[in-house]
Amino acid sequence: MAMIGIIKTVDFWDLQKELWCGAVYTAKTIIENEKTYEFMQLLEEVFYDEPTDIMKINDFLWFDEDFIYEQLSIEAED
Repeated sequence: MAMIGIIKTVDFWDLQKELWCGAVYTAKTIIENEKTYEFMQLLEEVFYDEPTDIMKINDFLWFDEDFIYEQLSIEAED
């Protein structure tokens, strides 16, 4: 079967609709701290050399929340 890759440009709000599990909580924390713009800039820095898919971004939000919060100067709740 032939397949093609499709690159899609999204903003934070489009991206948020695609998230699941722990990534949803991290995104909610980013919104509550009014850091959506800064988060999108961070994504550009982290994934600067490659188009990425929603699964990589979801996993980044889910499993690297401490790094994200540190980079965005968000104080994480326990």
